[in-house]
Amino acid sequence: MNDATLRPIAPDAAKRIARAFLPERALGNRHDYYYTLAKLRTDPLYPGVLDALRGDGAPLMDLGCGLGLLAHALRQDGQSMPYIGVDVDAPKIERARRIGAKAGLHDARFEVVDLARGYPPHAGSVAILDVLQFLSRDEQASLLDAAIAMLAPGATLVMRAALDDGSARIRRTRAADRFAALVRWMPAQPKHYPAVEELRARFDAAGLSARIEPFYGNTPFNNWLVVARR
Repeated sequence: MNDATLRPIAPDAAKRIARAFLPERALGNRHDYYYTLAKLRTDPLYPGVLDALRGDGAPLMDLGCGLGLLAHALRQDGQSMPYIGVDVDAPKIERARRIGAKAGLHDARFEVVDLARGYPPHAGSVAILDVLQFLSRDEQASLLDAAIAMLAPGATLVMRAALDDGSARIRRTRAADRFAALVRWMPAQPKHYPAVEELRARFDAAGLSARIEPFYGNTPFNNWLVVARR
């Protein structure tokens, strides 16, 4: 793995992206702005995902997109593939649409979708970032099968997932995910943390070539980066 992908986005680029998340009014709620700025400056997620998708060009579906931050990072990076973000959290999607329009994101849209109930049609690349642990084992299997079916030839499935390896990191991750659900930042409590072997077996069965690597950066969490292609 390129060491550059383990570092957060540069501070000046992070600030440019985060400005779109400022409230319309001077005294408005700045939670999304500060959350976005802190995440971009401390979390290596987006450089890793951008590196995995760079040069791909296939339409991208972001399953569990939240506020749509990946779309902003892609455009900042010069990646212009069509983007659709879906999430079960309707208030976040409403904000993602408003912020995306404010930022002038081109060829990007956001839709409310409950992935536990079904999947929108798509052919291209797929991103699943920090979502798996909030689904049951059976729901994870359905989601991964659906994502694999969406992959077009040459397209990329990129995921970040917290994987269960019995370490102190996974215990910290569980505690943080429970807290995120408690304060309603995430819509549900964590349900199942898969093991590396679970994911690799599913990709092997589907005929995918997959890279599954630790992706901690300077975070205390047990995050792994998964990049799979046919």
